[in-house]
Parts: sequence; structure tokens; C-alpha cells
Amino acid sequence: MYTIEDLYDLDHTMAADYLRQFTYPWEALAGITDLIRTLGPTLGDDYEERAPEVWVHKTATVFDSAYLGAPCIIGPNTEVRQCAFVRGSALVGANCVVGNSVELKNVILFDNVQTPHYNYVGDSILGQFSHMGAGSITSNVKADKQLVVVHNGTEQIETGIKKFGAMLGDHVEVGCNAVLNPGTVIGRWSNVYPTSCVRGVVPEHSIWKNSGDVVRKREA
Repeated sequence: MYTIEDLYDLDHTMAADYLRQFTYPWEALAGITDLIRTLGPTLGDDYEERAPEVWVHKTATVFDSAYLGAPCIIGPNTEVRQCAFVRGSALVGANCVVGNSVELKNVILFDNVQTPHYNYVGDSILGQFSHMGAGSITSNVKADKQLVVVHNGTEQIETGIKKFGAMLGDHVEVGCNAVLNPGTVIGRWSNVYPTSCVRGVVPEHSIWKNSGDVVRKREA
């Protein structure tokens, strides 16, 4: 439920070859900066290097008030809206939305990801067509500053890293003002209720409710 193969269709990211090196997505967090610095010079004439190590596709829209920190890549037809703060180490795919006052740091956003309003996304990987509702955030450091552990029922997976936000599988919907605690992993096609406080592994095709109950989605 929490491997790269389980969570993501790698046909929808420039990071595909990089991610294939790993079993678990959080293993890829440490190398995102180097990945972007390697990919950037190879992107070709469709991209402009608007500042050192800041590559933006010519079809992308970046508002004047947005900040793009190095290194980063902004993909085709993506919008980076007013007052967005891309701190750096952000690989943003095609047809994405990085909305007003959104902050990105050390992330991979697959194609068609939406982080449209007041989101903080740090040390995280978001699969294709995943969507974070207004005000929802990834909390990427534990209050006690200890290493992050992924909780899957009675199973506890030691990650060995201090900064780890959330891994969202393809087509995940996160409700408004939800908080995804460090080490959260959400399977494909799952939903999180608004204002939820989420921790651990949420299976694919599931719904995380406000009380922390997880129920299986009904078949369409």
C-alpha cells in the first residue's frame, strides 16, 4: 500500500527514472535537489532558464508576484499564481496549479496536480491528479524533532529521516484545512474529509473521516 509502484503511475512525471531506483517514495526525498540540477540542463529549447537553476516551460504562466527559488522546474501549461512561494527543490509537472500563497519545498508534483489555495507542501510527493483543498497542509517535522515513522496498523516503518511530509497517490482528494501529519501515506483514489488530522497509511479507494475512521469507498 505504500511503495512507489503501489502509489504512482510513473508515466506522468519527469522524475520517473529517478523514482524507479527506490522501493519507498520517502527514500527519494534526499535527492530531489540533485535530480532537478541534473534534469534542468537537458530540458531543451521549450524551457527558459529564467534565473540560475530555475527552468520554466514556455507555456507555463508565472505571475509577477510569485517567487521561484532555485533549483526548480515548472512544467508545461502549469500556473504559478499570485504570491506563490517556491522555496526551491521543487519539480512541478505539466498542467499543475500552484496557487495563491502556496509554499512548496523539496517536492515532486506529478502532472495535473492542484495545490490551489494557501497550501504548504514540504518534503512530499504528490501523484497525478491529486488535489489539496484550500488551507490543507503537509506537516513535515514532528513536534519532538524525532525521526519519522510510518504507521500502518500495528506495523511501524522506520524511515530514518527527520523531514517527511506526505506521500499522496494518484487521484487523491484532500479536503479543506486538513493536516497531513509527518509520515502520512495516502493510497490512490482515496479521499480525506475537510479539517481532518491524518496520520499513518490510508489504503487506496478509502475515505478518511473526521473522527479518524477509515471506510472503503462504494463501487460506482
